[in-house]
Amino acid sequence: MREQKNMNNNLIILAAGMSSRMKKSAEVNKKSKLSEQALSKPKMMLGVGSTGRPFLDYLIFNAKNAGYNDILFIVNDKDHTVKKYYTEKKHLPEYEGLQFSFATQTIAPERTKPLGTADAVSAGLKVRPDWSGQKFCVCNSDNLYSVNSLKLLLDDNHPAALIDYDRDALGVEPERVKAFAVIWKDKSSYLTDIVEKPNEQQVLKAMDVNKRIGVSMNIFSLDYDIIMPYLKNTPINPKRDEKELTETIRMLANDIENSVFTIPLSEPVPDLTTVNDMDDVESFIGLNK
Repeated sequence: MREQKNMNNNLIILAAGMSSRMKKSAEVNKKSKLSEQALSKPKMMLGVGSTGRPFLDYLIFNAKNAGYNDILFIVNDKDHTVKKYYTEKKHLPEYEGLQFSFATQTIAPERTKPLGTADAVSAGLKVRPDWSGQKFCVCNSDNLYSVNSLKLLLDDNHPAALIDYDRDALGVEPERVKAFAVIWKDKSSYLTDIVEKPNEQQVLKAMDVNKRIGVSMNIFSLDYDIIMPYLKNTPINPKRDEKELTETIRMLANDIENSVFTIPLSEPVPDLTTVNDMDDVESFIGLNK
């Protein structure tokens, strides 16, 4: 695929999840202040360190330092914490130069959870038609991606790209890492396949000659106009009952040769899934008392 575009400074942050695993972990120790928070607000809004600044702020600051300025939050229709906070706080000095917008991923009456990350991105792009003809980055709200990783995608000029993380360098517990999407790429570093929640055989198949296993942490740069039809046509995964962005990317890579470039990176990525992760997150940021 020959068409190449420079990345625009657009970022989608996926913040519509239900934080179900976080809430389950909080039920174990309801008396702690962190658990009390986790039971009442989404995990990306949990206070970090003595200042209590939301976890999501640290991702936003990294994005700002990487060069992004137009940030679109995808939120669900059952919780207004993210939208309320950043609407009220957007005039503070730390957010200077940033533009915030919001898109709601509606949960259908017959469902108990959102329809998945592909549906979330689709909902976001529909409210930002001004991004047509441009590129954007999309990432999770519960992972603290580095300035470097965000800038690598911002500077990349391929139609689509993802960070190819070294699985052994993530700093995440082995059991959780097993669920991360593994990737295959050709000799030119273009994606050939990606599998969410792989089995052992698929993991071994993804291992390269150096015994490195590349995984995706759900951070991609994409072209608005190219990805839109693939988002629309992404099927619902029968096991997980969701439309997964990973499958959207796989469809694009399989349909258009050399469409998704992989960028290798070996570094830790803090992951906020349960209340037990907060100590590691604070240590990484340097906020432990």
